[in-house]
Amino acid sequence: MISIIKNISIFNSLTEEEVSTLSKSSKIIKLKKGEILFSEKDLVNNIYIVYSGKVTVFRLSEMGAKRVIYILDKGEIVNEVIFDKLPASVSCEMFEDSQILSLSSNDMLKVMESNFTFNKGVIDSMGRKIRRLYRQLKNTVPIKMDKKLAAKLWKLSKDYGVKVNRGVLINLDITVTYLADMLGSSRETISRCISDFQKSNLIEFKDKKIIVKNRESLSRYFKGM
Repeated sequence: MISIIKNISIFNSLTEEEVSTLSKSSKIIKLKKGEILFSEKDLVNNIYIVYSGKVTVFRLSEMGAKRVIYILDKGEIVNEVIFDKLPASVSCEMFEDSQILSLSSNDMLKVMESNFTFNKGVIDSMGRKIRRLYRQLKNTVPIKMDKKLAAKLWKLSKDYGVKVNRGVLINLDITVTYLADMLGSSRETISRCISDFQKSNLIEFKDKKIIVKNRESLSRYFKGM
């Protein structure tokens, strides 16, 4: 477990003794795509960090509709908020086959108390999530769904984009249903928007892969230019 902990960037500042402290209570959890790590209202005593793969953090509405909050990648902390000892306010599902590093929250706190750089790294992780939430709140104002989708695809192409001959490939397997969950919309609405984007030559969508033909054109679209 020591080598696994050392392979995660947020732990780079830890001493050998601090790594040893964390390793005593740590383990790797292997989960398949679609499996749940924890659910809303669960009492979670461990800190989870993505070691490989990707996970989805989401909430369910009172009507049972899923709303995706984050996609988290290797090295990202899933649930810093459990330090308050309250039940989980979100659920975590595997976006793809993944390995999750599980650590004792008490051991994490001990190391945070002794290592300011590590403490700051955890705070920075929370800060990045808060900023992402602020951006999502901005998208809750009355904006047409086509513009919301264009903005989301632009952001995904920025975060997960790989340049290819025809534009920028969003290097994720994404379904129409998943995009609807990200935007709090219906599958039918998102499907219509995607069809319109394809007709306008903004994107290509085939076999769960999206290619953004021109990121600047997509940006102008959601900015109304």
